[in-house]
Formats: sequence, C-alpha cells, structure tokens
Amino acid sequence: MIGPVLLIALPFLGAFLLPLVYQHYLRAAYWAAPMVVITNLIIALALWFGVSMVGPQSLLMGGFAAPLGITYYIDHLALLFIILLLAGSLSLWLGAWHRRLQEEMLTLLLIGSGTGMALSGDLFNIYVFFEIMAVASYGLTASRRHCGQSFAASLRFLIVGALGSSMLLLGIALIYALTGTLNLSHLAVLAPELLHGTTGLAAFTFMLIGLGVKAELFAVNTWVPEVYAHAPIRVIALLGGFVSKLAMLIIVRLLLLLYAGSDAYLILLVFGALGLLTAEFAALHATDLRRILAYSSMGQLGLIAIAFSIPGEAGLIAGVALAAHHAVAKPALFLLIENWGGHWQKLSGAVKVAPLASIIFVIMTLSLIGVPPLPGFWAKLLLFQAGLTAGGIFNWAIVLIVLTTLIETAYWLRINRQLFQSENNQPPVNIPPDRELWPAALLLVLLLLISLNIGTISDELTQMAYHANDTETYIKHTLPMWQTGE
Repeated sequence: MIGPVLLIALPFLGAFLLPLVYQHYLRAAYWAAPMVVITNLIIALALWFGVSMVGPQSLLMGGFAAPLGITYYIDHLALLFIILLLAGSLSLWLGAWHRRLQEEMLTLLLIGSGTGMALSGDLFNIYVFFEIMAVASYGLTASRRHCGQSFAASLRFLIVGALGSSMLLLGIALIYALTGTLNLSHLAVLAPELLHGTTGLAAFTFMLIGLGVKAELFAVNTWVPEVYAHAPIRVIALLGGFVSKLAMLIIVRLLLLLYAGSDAYLILLVFGALGLLTAEFAALHATDLRRILAYSSMGQLGLIAIAFSIPGEAGLIAGVALAAHHAVAKPALFLLIENWGGHWQKLSGAVKVAPLASIIFVIMTLSLIGVPPLPGFWAKLLLFQAGLTAGGIFNWAIVLIVLTTLIETAYWLRINRQLFQSENNQPPVNIPPDRELWPAALLLVLLLLISLNIGTISDELTQMAYHANDTETYIKHTLPMWQTGE
C-alpha cells in the first residue's frame, strides 16, 4: 500500500523540486504546487473509501515490524484531519499570496509534515514531523514583506515554539525512560502499568504543553494574538483553521492509546477550561478585529480540548465535530478581514457596500455561537450531551461553556449589528477582494451543505469514534508480533 507514503513524500518532493520548476518551466510552476495538493487530496479520499470498506489499515515502513520499525496507521480520524488540511490549503491557494516561491515551498513542507504527524505511530517520528511543521509555520508567519511587526510576531512565535518543542522532547524522553520504547502500539500495551503514575502523567503534561503551542492551548498561546494581528491573512487562516487541529489530533491519540482511564483527561480539561475562559473574556474586551478573531480561535480550541477531555466515544465525537466545524467557519472569517482590519466599529454599514461578505460573516459567527440549525449548534449539542452524561466535574464544565457562550454571543452580535448600522462620520467600508471573497463563499457553501446532511455526518462520526477508541484493533494492526507472542 503506497498511498500513505505518497501523502507524505509528494509534498516534500514538491518542495524540493519547486525551485527547479520555477527556474526552467515558469508557466508549469504556477500549477505545480496546487497539483501536488490536488493529487494528495485524491489519494486521501481514496484511502477514506478504502477504510470505509475494509476498516483501519497499517503500513510497516522498510518491512521492519513494530516496535523496531516505523508504522503508519490509517483510519478515518487521521484521514479527516488530513483531508481538512488539504482541502483548506487548496481553497486558500486561490489568490495572489501563493504566487511566491518561498511561501509555496513552506506550505508544501507544512502539508507533508502535518500529514506525516497525523499518520505516524511512533513518538519520535511525530516529534520530527512536528519540528518540520514548526519551522514551516515560523517562515510563513514572517512572509509578509516590509512589515517589521510581522517579523517581531514571528520571532515571538519562534521563542514560544522552541520552548514547546523542548517540553515535547522532554515528555517523550520521560516516556522512553519509563518504557524503553516510543512505538505507540507497544506503549499502549505497557501504558496501564508504566504510564499512569505520577511520572507518566508528568510526561503527558510536558507533551501537552509542547503540542499546545500549535493547538493554541492555555499558557503557551501568547503568540497567537500578535501573529494573527500581523501575519499574512492566508497564513493565519491556515494555522488557525487547520494546523492547530493536527496538534490536537496527536493529543487525542495519546489519550486514547496511552492514557485511557487515567487523570490525563482531567489535566486536559483544566488546560481547556482556562483557555476557553481567558480567551473569551479577552475577545470581549478587544477592539481590533484581527485580535478578536485570534482570541476567539483560542477560545474555540479550549472548547475542543474540553470535549476531548470527556472519556468515551461521546466526547470524541463532540471534539471532532467542533474541530471540523471550526476548520470551516474560522478560515472564512479570516479571509474577510484582510480589508476589514482595525477597530470593529469601522464596519458600520458594511452590508450596503459588501453584502455578500457581510452575509458570510454573519452566518459564520452565528454558527460559532451555536445558533440552530447551523452546524455549530449540533456540535455544541453533542458536547452538552457528552458532558452531562459523564457527570461529575464535567457538569461544571458545561456551566462554564454556557457562560462563555453568552460572552461569545455578546461580542459577535455587537459586531454583526455594526454591519447593519450606518454612521455618517465613518469612512466607507472596504470591499474584500474577490481572491479572498470567493474562497470564503466556498466555505459558506460547505457549511450549508453540512447543515443539510447532519444525520449522515453524525453516523460517520459515530463510526469514526468507534474505530479510534478501539485500542485493541490499533495494536492488532500495528504490533502483530505482540499478538502472536513472538
């Protein structure tokens, strides 16, 4: 099975060959990188249907069996986040930003490393891909030319990211010291005896902090407002909409395979709750539209973390639904604000000047709030049901979510009302350019299609959660020597 290898290899190969293509075949270079993404998207969709027919699959690299060899595990959970990354990158490719060689190379590196991270069944392999993704992210955030603030924000991102990488590596080192292996399936066998104690939970906390830099979790998300305020708009749409979900995916894998039934779920709950509360209050008091979206993203990632902290399939379903919804709604909002930056009060009368952009903005924000029948409502409903079913401390988490939803409603409705109010002393609102408007409109169409197919999507999420939560199947596919007793 060569498909998973191509998903990782093609973007890296494309990034390596792209300078040569630009130098010798300039016309072909215009479509070279998008064609790599389209090819990967076709492969990912083919793998999705393959998993639907025969179940999760695994690939042993180099013919070496785990735990000595590197394994890749292909299931619907990993493929969903990969498809979101590829489809999102492709939609963001529609515009002038991707006509520069450096950004195209870095984006392909980010896609390849993100895909590898999602499929990897080895902690060290995950760390390597994480570092490549981090370097690509730093370069992209600094790609706004002649903008010192963009460089400063990227430097801040780099410093926080370096701290996060150190924490991730420290957590991995602790796990290796405790178990003598880094293979996830092997660790899943050893975890109940070796990783559920104090040292094992400390290792999880270190890894959570490291991955939390990209997942925009509390305490290590201080880079987000500065980067989102000054980086190129398509970069922040890519980071906030898709890259953050890949880091969250790894956290979920760790919980399901290594820390099932342990206090690691409560640790994630604390980080998620603090992130949600602080970010929503910050968004309420912010005035710059870019920063409001930044804090809103931080809050949404905290909400997703709370969902994943609920043990069992119900929490997993809610978390995936919230993550997928955020990956559709938030990039559309980012695309609209390139010409709408500054104080939110400057949007007075925007509906008269830019009606389509205003409609997209209103619908996306209402979905983030959770207004029925939009997908955001169904995702939050799944979260409420999961939390109330789990009971205990999760009842208080639901109370917190209701409180922060009221805060979220306050600042989004305040901005939406401004779109429909005209003030004579305000300069006219800029119209978002077509290269930003049409990808946002495409995401709106996708959101509406999701609204019309909630039942089918719910069934798919249930099946996905069942397979992702099945640790025995994961071990059976990736660690056959353990099953046979060899």
